[in-house]
Amino acid sequence: MGAPTSRPDLALVFSGGGARAAYQVGFLRLLAHELPHIVPGILTGVSAGGINAAFLAARQEPFGEKVEALARLWASIHMEEVFRVDLRDLASRTLRWSGRLVSAGTSPLPAARSLVDTAPLRVLLDRALEADAGVLAGIPRSLQAGWLRAIALTASNYTTGQSITWVQTREDCRIPAWERPQRKSDTCSMRVDHVMASAALPFFFPAVAIDGSWYGDGGIRLTAPLSPAVHLGAKQIIAVTTRYASSRAEADRPAVVGYPPPAQVAGVLLNAIFLDLLDGDALHMQQINDLLTRLPEGQHDNLRHIDLLVLRPSEDLGRLANAYEPELPRAFRFLTRGLGTRETRSNDLLSLVMFQSDYITRLIEMGEADAAARLSDIKDFLGDAPR
Repeated sequence: MGAPTSRPDLALVFSGGGARAAYQVGFLRLLAHELPHIVPGILTGVSAGGINAAFLAARQEPFGEKVEALARLWASIHMEEVFRVDLRDLASRTLRWSGRLVSAGTSPLPAARSLVDTAPLRVLLDRALEADAGVLAGIPRSLQAGWLRAIALTASNYTTGQSITWVQTREDCRIPAWERPQRKSDTCSMRVDHVMASAALPFFFPAVAIDGSWYGDGGIRLTAPLSPAVHLGAKQIIAVTTRYASSRAEADRPAVVGYPPPAQVAGVLLNAIFLDLLDGDALHMQQINDLLTRLPEGQHDNLRHIDLLVLRPSEDLGRLANAYEPELPRAFRFLTRGLGTRETRSNDLLSLVMFQSDYITRLIEMGEADAAARLSDIKDFLGDAPR
C-alpha cells in the first residue's frame, strides 16, 4: 500500500448542515480505512463542515487516527455540549425575543442575540482543536510538515453583507487573494473564533465578533461553495454534501398537510441557503469541463479542467430526524414543537440542531456505508483502481 502520500492538489470540500455534518465523518472513515496512503492537501469547510476541516488541519495524529478521533468526538457529543438547553435559559431568551417583537424594539429587557447560548460549543472546540489561547496552533505545524497545503473556512459578514473566506496556507504556496461580487478571501491565522463564526446558524446561534465585524454562518452568502478549493489550486475535488437527492416521486410528495408551520418554512429556507447551492456549483463546474474538452488548448484562457466527485446521503436526513425527536431534552423539545416540528414529515430544521449521540451515530454509519457503496468510484477518481 505504501506510506501516506500528501496530495497537494486534492481538496476535500465539506458543506454545512449543522448536526448533519456528522455524515461527512463516515466518508472520512472509509477513506482512511480503504485508502490510508492518500492524504488530501486542501481542506475547505463551511458551517459545521468547517469544524471537520479545522479538526483535520489542526490535529497532529496520522490521518487515520485523527479521523477516528473525530468520529469519537461526534459520536459522544451531547446537545448540552453545543448549546444550553436548560429551561431557565431557553425561557429567558424566548421572553426577550418576544418582548423585543411586541415592544417595537423598546423592551427594557436585555436583547437576546440568539435563541440559544453556544458557550459550551466554544469550550468543546477549544479542547478538541487543541487551541492555544484561542489560536489553532496545530495548523502551522501541519503546514510546516508539508502534508497540508491550505485550509479555508467561510463565514458571512453581517456587518457588510459579504461572504468572507479565511485562508491559511504554506508560505511557499503564495496563493493570491481573490475578490468577487459580495465575496472575497482574507489570509489569516485560524482561531476558534473563525470556526465558531462559520458555524453560527442564523438566529439559532449568536454571531461572532472578529476584527470589528460580526460574522455568522458561511452558507448564507456563499454562492459558489467549490470556489475556495478552486482558488487554492485544487485539480481534484471531493465534495461531501448532506443534501439528499430525492427522486421525482419523493420531491412531489407533500411534507405537510395544510398550512406549513414555521419549522417547515425554515427547513425549506435553510436547505436553499446551505445545501442547494453546491449542486448548482457542481453543474457549473461540469459545464466548464465539457466546454474545455471542445476548445483548443490555446483558447482556455484562465479556465482549467477540475475533476469533481460529489458524495451525498442515501436517505433524507431530515426525515430520519423524526425518529429521534422524542429523545431531545424536554425544554428544547417543547420549544421546537412550538415551531411545528411534529407537523412535518421531513424535519430539516430539527436535523440541523439534533446534536445527540444516537442520531449522530446513525449519520456516521450511513456516511461510511454510502462511501463503501461508491468505493469503486472513489478509487477510480483518485487513480487507485486495480490496473
